[in-house]
Amino acid sequence: MMPGRICAIAGLLPLIVWSAEPLRLEREIPMPGVEGRIDHLAADIKGNRLFVAALGNNTVEVLDLAAGKRAHSITGLHEPQGIAYLPEQNQIFVANGEDGKLKIFDGASFAQVGEADFSGDADNVRYDARANRVYVGYASGALGVVDVKSGKKMGNVELEGHPESFQLEKSGSRIFVNVPTAQHLAVVDRGSLSVKDKWPMGGDRANFPMSLDESDGRLFVGCRKPAEVRVFDTASGKIAAAFNCVGDTDDLFWDAAVKCLYVTGGEGFVDVYGQRDADHYRRIARIPTGAGARTSLFVSEQKRLYVAVPHRGAQGAKVLVYASQP
Repeated sequence: MMPGRICAIAGLLPLIVWSAEPLRLEREIPMPGVEGRIDHLAADIKGNRLFVAALGNNTVEVLDLAAGKRAHSITGLHEPQGIAYLPEQNQIFVANGEDGKLKIFDGASFAQVGEADFSGDADNVRYDARANRVYVGYASGALGVVDVKSGKKMGNVELEGHPESFQLEKSGSRIFVNVPTAQHLAVVDRGSLSVKDKWPMGGDRANFPMSLDESDGRLFVGCRKPAEVRVFDTASGKIAAAFNCVGDTDDLFWDAAVKCLYVTGGEGFVDVYGQRDADHYRRIARIPTGAGARTSLFVSEQKRLYVAVPHRGAQGAKVLVYASQP
């Protein structure tokens, strides 16, 4: 059997054999002069660029992935946290935590072309291409809705606490939202912009990152207290599986092509889990990254995982580029 392939034996469930090296470090892209915590990332696939929200540096770093170097820095920001790239408009949407503003930049000139004002702590950003909307988690408990064409706020969803990561269904109308201070997941309907259900976490779990496997109906939620991943059945809202993971996780991603989950944490590792079936997972690799390297981005079209490493002591700020192995 070849690594990473799914093989079936007559009358038996498929047996999955993963590569001995599920992620291969391809290159490091330095970000000299970037200080402080690094938050989320976004990709321009056609332009082969990566956008890095350097929160502590108050910049967005624009990386040329082909050249393996920084191409530009967007300055004048105030704790950039969430970020989204809209390819149809060639625009970059950046949520700022300090002043609560969602700033919109042209993807060619990097000039600011728009702005939506939220009350504070603008955080994660998601793009709904089907509806031409951008969603922003902000303040002490809300999702803001922004019309892409006008760049103006057009709606709001009230929540019971500050939203962390959230995911939009592609085949349905739901948004799944981590609300750690309320110790639950909120299930939001995009049509009515209202909370339709709440799935309990079972205590204070510090549930921050989230990823969605729609084909199997599973929602992966990364927790910090304790360090574990909880897997929810999206049909029932019940916990289908739970397993330990790297500490201080802030991003995780499902790779449907190889049936693997990538979890990055500030403890300094990427944990890779293989799926035996929708309710069973095992860790197949733990890959060292760097202290505080808890944010990342998996781009399925490129089969690449990008991990942001902050400057700490002799460790320089950089992005690690890993290739997913078939």
